[in-house]
Amino acid sequence: MTAVMNAKRPRALSFGNLWISAAIIAVLLLYPVFFGKAMNFGVSTVLFAGLAMSWNILGGWAGQTSLGHAALLGVGAYTMTLLATPERGPAWLQALGIGNGAAIAPWWGILAGMVIAVLLSLVWGALTFRLQGSYFTLSSIAVALILRLVAINEDFTGGSQGLFMPELPTFFGLDLFDRKVEYGLAVGFVVLTLLVTHIIRRSRTGYALQAVREDEDGARALGIDPVRMKLIAFAISAALTALGGGIYAIYLQAFEPHTLLELPLSVQIALMAIIGGRTTLQGPVIGAVVLAVFGEVFRNLFSSANLLIYGVLILVVTLFAPGGIMGLFNRKGRRLGTAR
Repeated sequence: MTAVMNAKRPRALSFGNLWISAAIIAVLLLYPVFFGKAMNFGVSTVLFAGLAMSWNILGGWAGQTSLGHAALLGVGAYTMTLLATPERGPAWLQALGIGNGAAIAPWWGILAGMVIAVLLSLVWGALTFRLQGSYFTLSSIAVALILRLVAINEDFTGGSQGLFMPELPTFFGLDLFDRKVEYGLAVGFVVLTLLVTHIIRRSRTGYALQAVREDEDGARALGIDPVRMKLIAFAISAALTALGGGIYAIYLQAFEPHTLLELPLSVQIALMAIIGGRTTLQGPVIGAVVLAVFGEVFRNLFSSANLLIYGVLILVVTLFAPGGIMGLFNRKGRRLGTAR
C-alpha cells in the first residue's frame, strides 16, 4: 500500500526526454545515408527495437515478465502470410469459401493479425493473470510452446518447413521487398510504439499500471482492478508485437516455427527492454542497439556463444545498472540536478 501511495503520476514528456527521442529518430532516419550497404543489420535492429518497446508495455509498465512474445510475433507473421496465400488456408475455412478467394493485401493481413493477437492476449491473460511472479512467466512459455507445436504439426502453416512469402502488391508504388522500404516500415513501427508508450506514460492508465506493478493489493484497495489493467497492457503489447511480426515476415520472406516461435527469440526481445531499461521511454531502443552491436562484433569471435554474451550483459546490468542503461543515466541526471 505504501508503494502505491508513493507512486507518482507519470509526468508529461520533459524536454530532456523529448530531445533524446528526437535524436534517436534522427539517427534512425540518417542510417541509410551513411550505412546503405548494411541495410539487413539496420532493418533487423530497428524492428527488434520496436518489438522490445512493445514488450515493455507489458513487461515494464505492467510488471508482467513474459517470455512468450515470440508467439504473438508469429501470429502477425503467419496471419499476414496466410491471407496473402489463401489457397493454403485451413480446410474448415476453405469449406466456408473463405480460403479460395483472392489474396489479401499485406496491410490488411497485418491488421487481421493484430486483431487475432489482441483476442489471443485477452484469453491468455484472463487465464494467467491471476498468477504472479515467476508463475506467469512460466505460463507464458507454456502458451508459446503450444502455439509452436500447432505451427509445426498443421499443414496449412507449412509444418516444420514453414512458409514462403508470395509476391506482394506495391505499397503506394513502393516495392515491399526493397530493403530501404522495409527499413522505412521498421522506423515507422518504432515511432508508433514510441508514441503509444508516451501516451500510456502520461495517462491515467499509466498511473494505474504503475500502481499495479508496485503493489497489487494496495492498488486493489484504491479501486484499481489489477487484472483489467494488465489485460489492457497485454492487448496493446500484443497488437504492436503482431504489427512487428507482419513487417518481420516481409523482411524474412521465408520463415519456419523452429526459428520464429522459439524461446530464445522471446528471451532476446525481453532482454533488449531489460538491458535498456524497463519503464523508460527510450531504454528498449538503446538495449536493442547494444545487443545487436555486441551480437555482430562477437559473432565471429565466439561463433554460437550469443547466449553467453547475453548472460554477461545481464550480469553487468544487474550488478551496475539494475534499472537498465537509461535508468542509470536518469539516476545520474537526478543526482547532478540535486547537486546543483
